[in-house]
Amino acid sequence: MKDCLFCKIIAGELDTDLVYEDEKMVAFADINPQAPVHLLLVPRKHIPTLVDLEEEDYSLIGHIYKAANQLAREKGLADDGFRVVSNCKDNGGQTVGHIHFHLLGGRFMQWPPG
Repeated sequence: MKDCLFCKIIAGELDTDLVYEDEKMVAFADINPQAPVHLLLVPRKHIPTLVDLEEEDYSLIGHIYKAANQLAREKGLADDGFRVVSNCKDNGGQTVGHIHFHLLGGRFMQWPPG
């Protein structure tokens, strides 16, 4: 998608320091962090929202959670805990129309979140 912020990052059109990348996804720091560690985990495939997932995409979501686990361990979050969040559409707080997951940690997380 030519106007998608995350597609531009994935294509290398915007300067972003990737903390993780493989053939299916990338991860980078959120520009407005809500925790000491706040990474965005973004699939390379453009999928607008969780509602738009197709049958063949479900293994991709498992792959993203596997990467979240690895990154949480690398960032020292695994022992104390962390949060993985995906917002869906306007009322869910989604601000970029490309499915993505927030990995947050390094502080106590309140509930409910917002």
